[in-house]
Amino acid sequence: MARRIAAGAAYGGGGIGLVGAAAVGLFLAEVQLAKRSVGGNSAPVPPPGDGLYGMPLSGHTGLPPLRLGMLGDSTAAGQGVRRAGQTPGALLASGLAAVAERPVELRNVAQPGAMSDDLERQVTALLRDPARRPDVCVIMIGANDVTHRMPATQSVRHLASAVRRLRTVGAEVVVGTCPDLGTIEPVYQPLRWLARRVSRQLAAAQTIGTVEQGGRTVSLGDLLGPEFLANPRELFGPDNYHPSAEGYATAAMAVLPTLCAVLGLWPESDRLDASRDEDMLPVAKAAAEAAAEAGTEVTGARGPWALLKHRRRRRLPTLPNAEPTPTEAHRA
Repeated sequence: MARRIAAGAAYGGGGIGLVGAAAVGLFLAEVQLAKRSVGGNSAPVPPPGDGLYGMPLSGHTGLPPLRLGMLGDSTAAGQGVRRAGQTPGALLASGLAAVAERPVELRNVAQPGAMSDDLERQVTALLRDPARRPDVCVIMIGANDVTHRMPATQSVRHLASAVRRLRTVGAEVVVGTCPDLGTIEPVYQPLRWLARRVSRQLAAAQTIGTVEQGGRTVSLGDLLGPEFLANPRELFGPDNYHPSAEGYATAAMAVLPTLCAVLGLWPESDRLDASRDEDMLPVAKAAAEAAAEAGTEVTGARGPWALLKHRRRRRLPTLPNAEPTPTEAHRA
């Protein structure tokens, strides 16, 4: 199914449905009930996190700052927390600065409520200034595509186009694929099963589309599922929909190893570790397996093959000052 969705996106297909009309009707009815419970409109506006992280490191190496771009929806923007340092962009920028031992300039153009068709605007905004083009970008997108019934082929086409544009200007790209909407507390059966199925199918198709454009993916999936079941009040924010600071830190810990690896910073080889169920598989199979297991990285190898890796997560490196220092461009 994931291959069909991705192929339809690549070749202009748009009629591939994920579920039947009756199931879609049920899905929409229960989504409205779930929205009343989760209070999606009550989350605070994401704090702006743009700026320099790791400023004390600027005189340490003499190297210019790495430029990190964040794109996507409310998860990428950090909706649900009140401090800039708690957003995923800030967490990743701080962690990247600590590992690279050089400052990182974060520009976050993610938009709460965005679907994949907003990525074109976001990429344009990020690339508007040729002197500040990013070295690496993280995209988190897909949840709103599911809840707003955007055709999966259309969703993947927009994502693949964004990855292609970023790769064309030399930026590395890491995509956090569609999260498992079946883990949200107020979502009940049969919507929970349907949400999980649709989310995973879209995540797998996103992986295929991203890898074919030269990017890497990290499956967010049900990353917060086990922790949420054990202690939901710590991992979800006050609206019971967006992650809390602890939830965003959990997601950032999964993405940071791949972010560092794509820049050649992570002290871990790309050799496959059979003890960790790592393998080289056809892209579609790797995408399906990654969608079923959160935290799994997929990167292109040779031809139709991809590497499936489970990088070791480590605690996020901390900096003395986790809040951003505005740059001259931000002050202007």
